Amino acid sequence: MTTHWQGRYARRTKGMVSSAIREILKVTQQPEVISFAGGLPAPKSFPVAEVKQAAGRLLDEQGPRALQYSPTEGFPPLRQFIVEKMSRYGIVADVDNVLMTTGSQQALDLIAKILLDPGDLVLCEAPTYLGALQAFAAYQARYATVPADDEGMQVERVEAILKRRHPKFIYALPNFQNPGGTTMSLARREQLVALASRFKVPIIEDDPYGELRFEGEHLPPLVVLDEQRVMQANPQCDGFDRGSVIYTSTFSKTLAPGLRLGWIVAPREVIYRLVQAKQGADLHSSTLDQMIAYEVVKREGFLVEHVRMIRALYKERRDAMLAAMEKYFPAGVRWTRPQGGLFLWVTLPEGIDATALLPEAVANKVAFVPGAPFFPSNVESRKQRARGKRLPVGHNTMRLNFSNASPEKIEMGIQRLGRVIEKAIASRSRG
Repeated sequence: MTTHWQGRYARRTKGMVSSAIREILKVTQQPEVISFAGGLPAPKSFPVAEVKQAAGRLLDEQGPRALQYSPTEGFPPLRQFIVEKMSRYGIVADVDNVLMTTGSQQALDLIAKILLDPGDLVLCEAPTYLGALQAFAAYQARYATVPADDEGMQVERVEAILKRRHPKFIYALPNFQNPGGTTMSLARREQLVALASRFKVPIIEDDPYGELRFEGEHLPPLVVLDEQRVMQANPQCDGFDRGSVIYTSTFSKTLAPGLRLGWIVAPREVIYRLVQAKQGADLHSSTLDQMIAYEVVKREGFLVEHVRMIRALYKERRDAMLAAMEKYFPAGVRWTRPQGGLFLWVTLPEGIDATALLPEAVANKVAFVPGAPFFPSNVESRKQRARGKRLPVGHNTMRLNFSNASPEKIEMGIQRLGRVIEKAIASRSRG
């Protein structure tokens, strides 16, 4: 007898959506397609030789331990390394404030698991990280959004939402935001932390790209500003454990995404709940991967020099993309100019649907990610749109990745994309 699965799925699966990026990547695997679609670090930046040496040394010296189960919280020396690394950016935490995760994507899932009930409201900017929307959707979240501009989230609009709608938490990507590439100004960071404190709403600070700044001044993370706020109010207390910011980051952009190593930094009581949630998911992140990563990064000065190389590489590629867009994109197209990270954001003239443009782009051997899936309102209203003709919010936007193509391929791909956009604008003008 055949099982009828359709009627057996949990109600929460109705809110789950496939990643638009992953679906696009399936059709852009042909070697002749120049893809700006994925958020892929440059393979050229991967420390292959160092990982190979570290893995061999580790298996020779500590093989049984590396292949054994380990604590849910993570490999203690690696957590200690993270504490020391973060202190250079002003984040003063203890090893007990750190939980290793299987990539920062799992961090978002675990945070949602312990904080969100069905129907809870998440305040975020629009557009925002698609992976976060996927993680929160599994727990049936709703969204309140504020727009972003060249200085990131428009924080002046946040207070009205906090007063009226009482979100469960604020989700923010202050540094080189995915998808926009924008960075939240210091004034807005300070204002957001002050508002969150006043209304007693936690902030989830997602910071996978913070170390990849290649121009401009470093800005303090939200978690640092929050610590400072707590200590000013009560100099005798433990600023971190009394704070209201949960901070996440990853080795995916500074070592290699295949290691699947991220981390959460949070007050101890939050870490306690996150550990319980992680035990139910995977017991612990890979012992072998954590120990290999530690073997690589523990060498004095290695990570600092390695990240410096990545910054230079990505700056060259960002500059190549900006120069090509100035040269090949038609009038009426606008884009952001990121100071770091992996992405920039393109806005086409109103009425040009980037999703409809994608097949034509792929036919011309270039790919991108349409911007509409990054807007939470589109996740919530997709059924209504399916019944009508209304274009989604952000229909005329796209995200471009500059980290995973050489300057030569970037120029060639942008030239192809420019022709596709120019043709679409001309066609609309005639229509």
